Amino acid sequence: MKLFQKKTHMIDFIFPVVLLFVFAVSALVVTLFAANVYQSDVYNSTRNDTARTSLSYVTEKIHAGDRSGNVKLSTFDGCEAIAIHDEIDGEKYITYIYYHDGRIKELFAKADTVDTVFSADNGTSILAVRNFTIEQKSNGLFRLSCTDDKGETATAIAGVRSR
Repeated sequence: MKLFQKKTHMIDFIFPVVLLFVFAVSALVVTLFAANVYQSDVYNSTRNDTARTSLSYVTEKIHAGDRSGNVKLSTFDGCEAIAIHDEIDGEKYITYIYYHDGRIKELFAKADTVDTVFSADNGTSILAVRNFTIEQKSNGLFRLSCTDDKGETATAIAGVRSR
């Protein structure tokens, strides 16, 4: 006599399989969404990196040379440049930051030899960019604009506090 015979239904098999399938699909969707967000973050960080890094570098150089009248808008070998004057051990030096041949360049030399010995080709390349412009807005306030090789443009305002 079989009074307590267990009856099995098809739902006893289908329910766990469907539940496992729903879990697997949910995990796949979350993984794909996370990968898309990561790819977007990497793209945005790379896109902004060159232009913003170059502007940060130039801004920090301006702030580092911020002493009474030491930072001026100038020209160097036909290139618009920021000239940062400095005196080290009684010798006068000048740092030019300028755009030449698709690169932001920096040249540091003795002030009395810069115009006679060096040309714009002699500067150290900082970053390759499509365009870099410097504009003096007012006394001690510079507007820097940089376009990277992907065509993204970033702008910064750098000010000297000492005058």
